Amino acid sequence: MCGRYSLTARLDQLLPRLQGALPLGLEQYYAPRGLIAPGEPVLALRQEHGALQPALMLWGLLPEWSKDPLAGPRPFNARAETVAEKASFRGAWRHRRCLLPADAFYEKGHRIHRRDGALFWLAGIWDRWIGPDGSEVESCCVLTTAPNALVAPLHNRMPVIVPDGLEQAWLETKDGPGLRALEPLLQGWDPGWWTVVPPALRAERSPLSSEQLPLFPRSPQ
Repeated sequence: MCGRYSLTARLDQLLPRLQGALPLGLEQYYAPRGLIAPGEPVLALRQEHGALQPALMLWGLLPEWSKDPLAGPRPFNARAETVAEKASFRGAWRHRRCLLPADAFYEKGHRIHRRDGALFWLAGIWDRWIGPDGSEVESCCVLTTAPNALVAPLHNRMPVIVPDGLEQAWLETKDGPGLRALEPLLQGWDPGWWTVVPPALRAERSPLSSEQLPLFPRSPQ
């Protein structure tokens, strides 16, 4: 599971990882966030019309075929094992995969991050819902998989992480064989370069919180 993560990098640290024009308002309002929760706007990298581009989306997937955006749950995670089968996810899995930049994620209050403090990519899928009046909502969710030895003591799921250098391979449009070629990425990642910070140590270090440093206004609940 991945229900909270952080992105505390400065915008100038993020820019080398992002491609294309930045979303409207990002340069003016961006601030690091130590705690990002479902229902909030998140930064993502996607491919549209053959080009990679950053975008702002709501965390909580709203499928394009949904008749009422307020009815039913808005899943913020999708199981990697069934993402190609479930109606809510399979279209996005085939055509609209995305990457969310992060520097840590949380499980039961524990902060899990790379030992070198580097940014990494959370694997996701996204969709665009268009209302009868032409209004649009772009949303996403994070893919999860079976935990490795580092995360297993905390939870029975962990986020799928896409290694640096495979951004294009993850985001580009693929057919059946191409999608199957992505399956090794869904089977977990090596915990050797990662560490866990328990809640007590996190409190001593006074991490940033979303309330202290907002990025954009919270989405309506």
